[in-house]
Amino acid sequence: MPDEVWEEFLRTSADGTGDAPKEPSARAREEAARLRAAPAEPVPWRASASVRPRSRRGWYVAGFVAALALLFVAVDPGGVVGWSGHGDRAGAPLAPETARPEEAPPAGPDGRATLADPFRGSPAARWKSGTAGITVPAAEATGRLTKAEVARALTRTRDFLAASGLDPAVLRGARPEKAIALMNPRQEDVRTFVSTALSTPGEDHDPLLLFSRFDPAQARLVGDEVRTRGRLSYREGRLGALEVTADVTYVYPAAPAGGGDEVVRVIARRETVVSWDDPAKTATKEGTFTLLSYKLHLTNGGCGETTGYFRPQFGGGAPDTATDGRTIDPYARTEPLGEDRSREGCGTATRS
Repeated sequence: MPDEVWEEFLRTSADGTGDAPKEPSARAREEAARLRAAPAEPVPWRASASVRPRSRRGWYVAGFVAALALLFVAVDPGGVVGWSGHGDRAGAPLAPETARPEEAPPAGPDGRATLADPFRGSPAARWKSGTAGITVPAAEATGRLTKAEVARALTRTRDFLAASGLDPAVLRGARPEKAIALMNPRQEDVRTFVSTALSTPGEDHDPLLLFSRFDPAQARLVGDEVRTRGRLSYREGRLGALEVTADVTYVYPAAPAGGGDEVVRVIARRETVVSWDDPAKTATKEGTFTLLSYKLHLTNGGCGETTGYFRPQFGGGAPDTATDGRTIDPYARTEPLGEDRSREGCGTATRS
């Protein structure tokens, strides 16, 4: 019996005006039994109109909360990210870089770097650490190399980047033995350059073109993180070789060696091109690469006499060498490192 009929009977009975519901006919009882025995069918969403008033109020409250959540996202999306535990109010971590960006990173929240937060106020606050910030593309068979061999070459190229620009001992001035071990020992000009640069650095033999090093007597690294942003790409090279290009920006926080709480950032963007050659066709050693080119753009690492080390400027003083009027955003990765940006001379960074 429908609830409405029963409720109306009770109401009218209380008033003394209602008649009791009539006993259903035999045919009606038979039809009701048939419907009870039939399997239930899925209820379409329109059936929600039949929900009792209490249930409708429940749906309304849930919808109102969802609407508030959407409004909160629209007003303060960064707050939601921080609230959920997957980022902070400065912004969520960036997605991996898979292609050359079309614009420079936007200005972040104001803030001065500190010993506890050395990337504060920098786009690198949203970058990943170490090799996690270097995107390695999916491997495909290329030239003479199978898919597995391409994957191995990409991994070893990334290993070189780690050994030359991220290794803690190398950053503190040690000889980059692991990085050198990945370089073709039969490439005479490069071998001579590396040997001379590390033993007697000079204008024509600067180890910073390949390796990141600080003079422990002048600066100390802050914390155990180096933030990175960049990617690897590859194509078929000469004689079926695999040519790999690495374009990576490294951000190193540093403080004076003698102590103190001043923190500055050294920013090095490197573009390195290597070739994984066939030992049967090229003078190379299996498991090593031939260096094709290397470029460096350096901010706050010293501009003047070549010492073989990054020498960040502390104390807010002017650089030890006059600038040539150029300005550059060291965090911008919209253009390749061309000759005009890697030529000799010192410019002015728009931010650090």
